[in-house]
Amino acid sequence: MQNKQDNIINMFDDIASNYDIANRILSFNVDTKWRKEACIKALNLANNNNLNIADIACGTGDMIINWLKFSKDSKILGIDPSINMLNIAKNKLPNEVKLIQGEAKDIAIDDEKIDILSIAYGLRNVVEIDKALSEFHRVLRIGGILVILEFTRKDNANIIDNIALFYTKHILPILGGLISKNYKAYKYLPDSIDGFLTLEELEEKLKILGFLVKVKKRYIANLCSLIIAQKVD
Repeated sequence: MQNKQDNIINMFDDIASNYDIANRILSFNVDTKWRKEACIKALNLANNNNLNIADIACGTGDMIINWLKFSKDSKILGIDPSINMLNIAKNKLPNEVKLIQGEAKDIAIDDEKIDILSIAYGLRNVVEIDKALSEFHRVLRIGGILVILEFTRKDNANIIDNIALFYTKHILPILGGLISKNYKAYKYLPDSIDGFLTLEELEEKLKILGFLVKVKKRYIANLCSLIIAQKVD
């Protein structure tokens, strides 16, 4: 399993320099809207002030930028396994944001220290998902908020879903390959969606762990999903 995980990390190291521009182009910039909405909805469920926020698989820091903008006087920590992605994040973010290298399955945070934990488009890249979800539960305090933005699999796709999937499977790898010079990395995206959970399967895993799902929403022809859950036990 670790070899597979290391290959994914190395892939993100390779595309880090073009990652932001590729995201903006390939998502038609709507990914920024989804992150903003996720942060605002999560903060509405929590106290806006003096929070401990951890963004896991933080990449180049796009989600952290939203936490900085919409939360007040919060301490924000970003964790990512790709050192090249973290180096770009350091140049985008203020010095008070702490960034450390690490994986979602083994988070270097003490038990019940976090008020809000987010992971945006990173859970799909975690080989040992159940370990990661257990870690999220461990580090969140009782009443803490978990935010997951992810491309989820959808069974029984309709016509609109299939149009979105066609773009993701056939057009996106070509465009992403041209921008990043790494076709393999952007071919990985649709393949990883096919092998990932449905929104309903993810929700069930969270319920078993002791989370109560407060927000559940699909975007862009049901391809992208938002789950916001609260740790209740």
